[in-house]
Amino acid sequence: MLKANAIIILEKIFPILESFKGYRKSTFKSDLIAGLTVAVIFVPQAIAYAYLAGMPPIYGLYAGLIPLVVYAIMGTSRHMSIGPVAVSAILVMSGVSQLADPFSDQYVVLTIFAGLLIGITQIILSILRLGFLVNFLSHPVIAGFISAAAVIIIISQLKDFLGFEIPRMESSFDTLVYAIENISNAHLLTAAICLASLVIMLVLKKWKKSFPSALLVVVLSTFLTWLFKWDQMGVGIIKEVPQGLPSFMIPEYSMQTVIDLLPTVFTVTFIGVVESIGIAKTLEMKHKSYVVRPNQELLALGTSKVIGSFFQALPTSGSFTRSAINDNAGAKSGVASLITAFLVMLALLFLTPLFYYIPKAVLAAIILVSVYKLIDVSEAKYLWKTRRRDFITMILTFIVTLVLGIEVGVFAGIILSFMLLLYSSSLPHVVELGNIKGTNVYKNIQRFPEAIVDEDSLAIRFDNQLIFSNANYFKDSIKSFLLKREHRPKYLILDASNIHDMDSTGVHALKDVNDILVKLEIQLYISGATGPVRDILKRSGFMDELGKNRQFLHVFDAVEAIQSPSHSIENNNHATQFNLRKKKPT
Repeated sequence: MLKANAIIILEKIFPILESFKGYRKSTFKSDLIAGLTVAVIFVPQAIAYAYLAGMPPIYGLYAGLIPLVVYAIMGTSRHMSIGPVAVSAILVMSGVSQLADPFSDQYVVLTIFAGLLIGITQIILSILRLGFLVNFLSHPVIAGFISAAAVIIIISQLKDFLGFEIPRMESSFDTLVYAIENISNAHLLTAAICLASLVIMLVLKKWKKSFPSALLVVVLSTFLTWLFKWDQMGVGIIKEVPQGLPSFMIPEYSMQTVIDLLPTVFTVTFIGVVESIGIAKTLEMKHKSYVVRPNQELLALGTSKVIGSFFQALPTSGSFTRSAINDNAGAKSGVASLITAFLVMLALLFLTPLFYYIPKAVLAAIILVSVYKLIDVSEAKYLWKTRRRDFITMILTFIVTLVLGIEVGVFAGIILSFMLLLYSSSLPHVVELGNIKGTNVYKNIQRFPEAIVDEDSLAIRFDNQLIFSNANYFKDSIKSFLLKREHRPKYLILDASNIHDMDSTGVHALKDVNDILVKLEIQLYISGATGPVRDILKRSGFMDELGKNRQFLHVFDAVEAIQSPSHSIENNNHATQFNLRKKKPT
């Protein structure tokens, strides 16, 4: 028994053990092919994203070792591939570059330490089971932010695309203006290399998505640069990349450094977790052969960053592109990522001298191809058609991020999400109900104008939890519906079927409404109250105050009791108590 429990605990902490059940030679073959395929894509992307993050390329390759191994063992997704990604790279660049110059020794130290802090933060969130916090970033906010981040990334690549130095500006808009004004300084050969690489990758992706187009343009351009000595003609190259595996190193830190990095840490944590868990959940829904556990994912992602930082890895996150390739190539388990990590290790040991002549323009092209699809125009069109308020939210987040910067954009998005949550909670949907003739169904009279309304009864449905943020709106809505009636009704039936929760302020609001109705000689009836709400009303004493004969399962039951010939104000002998009443057939 103890052994069985120990195995269960180990499988929860190390989900790869569960995937080994029934693991066969054919399964390994699928993982081997997927691991090889992802590795071919991983190497050029790791180099490119390291540059995007303001780091020497070797640190992007280091991120393909320990972090991949740790996540493969601890992650609950069998198909997600982690590593350097564009959005996290630009987030790191945006934050850490305020403290040190990119590519400097101090910048490298700060970036690796930031990765350690991000990992610790994710582990803490996992231990406290706070993974739900990432849900406070609504989808329109995330879409707006990522679209703006993609534009910022594209603009940041103009210097390598055009082949001339662009000084650091306060905003991406200033960078774009400077590039346009100085377009005459563009290095034509560099621009031609970038454009040619873009065309080749886009054409090959259209032909076959899994084809390693990035590797092809890197190999081809590197060979041509070496052959024709393009570096001597002004084409920027990455030059020497250190050979060998990373050494163990404890990141340097101080309390002031921790304080300075906190905005970057929180930003990368939120966006990285949202992206990673979103990718994992998408792949889970596709396969339905395993369950993604968000808190375990947080632990796996955090641990991979913490251990990775001791081996000088760039902060990692889930990659949608590489995860899709991993899935399409037939990956069955985390073994595919272990194979990818092994191949990256071989590249570090034997291939880094070949990276010397890789043109920076090709790395810019790889980044551009990877991020342009992140500009979610289709989502903006969809929101415009379906829900204008969400469209405005997306556009506001997009503009704020683009104008004020990525970190401000993230925090503005979080605040905006909270504001939208409070707004929707404070102004819920409240409707008057009418009876559909010949049935026991009551519907919104605005949507069903043929619904029959009884002059003596006013049926109201409140479609939200009744809490402090909407208690006054609840009372005002009841008053408003009463004032709309030409003749004052004798009964008010509150359909509480959609009130899924109620706090003390909500209870007080309900009591206030009842007091008002008593003064107006209107009786309050409640139908469809859920179990948790009934418990709250019972503990507050309101159930006893209202009386059991005014509580029903359905609006129809309350109306039937009211219209019963033997009905009276003080006692309704024909009204059946809530827990005994059964729904009548339509």
